[in-house]
Amino acid sequence: MRILVLGAGGVGGYFGGRLLEKGEDVTFLVREKRREQLNETGLVIHSIHGDMTLQPKMIVAGESAEPFDLILVSTKAYHLQSATQDLSPYVGKQTAILPLLNGMKHVEVLQEAFGQEKVLGGLCFIETTLNERGEIVQTSPIHEVVFGEFSGEQTERITYINEAFQQTKASFRLSGQILQDMWQKYLFITTLSGVTTLMRAPIGPIREVENGRAFIESLCQEAAAIMRAEKAPLHEEIVQKHMNTMEKMTYEMKSSMQRDMEKGYQVEGDHLQGYLLSLARKHGIHTPLLGVVYQNLKIYEAMMAR
Repeated sequence: MRILVLGAGGVGGYFGGRLLEKGEDVTFLVREKRREQLNETGLVIHSIHGDMTLQPKMIVAGESAEPFDLILVSTKAYHLQSATQDLSPYVGKQTAILPLLNGMKHVEVLQEAFGQEKVLGGLCFIETTLNERGEIVQTSPIHEVVFGEFSGEQTERITYINEAFQQTKASFRLSGQILQDMWQKYLFITTLSGVTTLMRAPIGPIREVENGRAFIESLCQEAAAIMRAEKAPLHEEIVQKHMNTMEKMTYEMKSSMQRDMEKGYQVEGDHLQGYLLSLARKHGIHTPLLGVVYQNLKIYEAMMAR
């Protein structure tokens, strides 16, 4: 199977690297500066699951290549529109596209660009960052990709993809309910990123101050109410399940959005909280906490723009 990975950052670089380590035919679509860096140093991954340095195949947008069997999309949401243009020459009749972004809005973008039938459901659980040398640092015990057909069917192509993913030193799990998995992760990441960016703190201090847990749960309930109005297939007790997960997280755990804010990077507030607020308006749902979270993110963006 010929696999194209969009980008070689913390997510794409890590999971693409694990597939390359296993021996799969992996090519990375990168910017010219990133290619120069990787040509010098290799794709370096520091991980609690084992370090590696790889020499990957790379192309830059516009360079000639035959269509790929599978494309992994792990870009930030605010780069997705331009990324679809970069990917277009490498999408053929049989190409499957597996996005690993947070949220749900990106599914519509990819389906509009490439056709509904080409897009799979997918998500990932991992904690990674790039250090100052462009090396991937992966620190979480969990390093998992979950994927599947939106229909839940065991199609020929998903079986083929699943076979290619097996025996990799990262977890690739085929799901028969990927739509539910994606909405439930969306709920979790919206809540976690919301409280940590609003409070400018890891989950531990937020969880432990007076009314901290109640605030987290109320925000999660607000987001869940919007999703249920949109007919998202959430588990009945998903809010309590997510609260249990947050109780088990380390005191210092930060969301990736919070880490981006600390570095002065762009954030995905429009893609995550903003999209949910648009659904809330559509269904006439009052969301005071989510509104405050989103306002905080927009103020951050305005300050960064100055």
